[in-house]
Amino acid sequence: MRVLVFGLGALGSVFAAFLKKAGHDVFAVGRPRVVEAVKKGGLKVSGLWGEHGVKLEKVYPSVEGLPEREFDLVILTVKSYDTERALEELKKVSFRYLMLAQNGYGNYERAVEVFGPEKVILSRVIFGARLVSPGEAEVTVSADDVVIGSPAGAIDGKFLEELARLLSEAGIPTRHEPAVYKYLWDKILYNSALNALGALLETNYGTLARLEETRELMDRVIEEIFAVAEAKGIELFHRSADEYKRLFYEKLLPPTAEHYPSTYWDLMAGKRTEVDALNGAIVRLGREAGVPTPVNEVITNLLKAKEKLKLPQG
Repeated sequence: MRVLVFGLGALGSVFAAFLKKAGHDVFAVGRPRVVEAVKKGGLKVSGLWGEHGVKLEKVYPSVEGLPEREFDLVILTVKSYDTERALEELKKVSFRYLMLAQNGYGNYERAVEVFGPEKVILSRVIFGARLVSPGEAEVTVSADDVVIGSPAGAIDGKFLEELARLLSEAGIPTRHEPAVYKYLWDKILYNSALNALGALLETNYGTLARLEETRELMDRVIEEIFAVAEAKGIELFHRSADEYKRLFYEKLLPPTAEHYPSTYWDLMAGKRTEVDALNGAIVRLGREAGVPTPVNEVITNLLKAKEKLKLPQG
């Protein structure tokens, strides 16, 4: 399979390294300093899924440098705030399918507007990875398989089953689920409750659950999301906020109690965060539906303020 990985951050590095090691023809587009590092030292992955290193020769700072413009699969792994720019770049290449491996709400919707539902695969990625240095990623946590699917039902299920098999054989546990959109919203629920607060307070998930004050805030975030989802007709796996909260505190959070969110690592590195695709998206959807989301709004504004304080000035 000829694959283009667009974005060589933590997730992109994992996908590119594992697919290359499995024998696929892998191309990658990344930021210039990452491209330079990968050309010199290859691509390395450490952590939960073992130690891996591959030589990735076909890596470029833009699509203009690609020697090939036709791909079986493009995997988009850029941060949500870069989605629009990335989709414009991908108009310059030809591909059978585009798989979104991103966080938050809005990426799939925009990709479908640009390329159509018959070409866009949605994935729910719930393994965590961080970029140790350009060209070196660490897999820090894995809560479940990667889930892939076509929310519109516009892509043949047999192909999606085959793609899930190929990714799993490459070392990234993956399965096909027709209800992938519900899985995405499950992750939005989880991330919105934890990521921004963990970054603001510079602490791990377990501490957020232990403190009475942050637990109350997480409860309110979850309740607001359920209210917005009901108003917008978004189907969730859970019948009520209370049902989800029980699962969240008893089953989902404990295995990741020591985990720090990617939002925290982004802030510490002086990078932008994806809050607009998480808590910020809830605020926007709430306004569209006339549903108040005061806690999500305050958290969004606080994180944006902290982001501005942390970003390099000038």
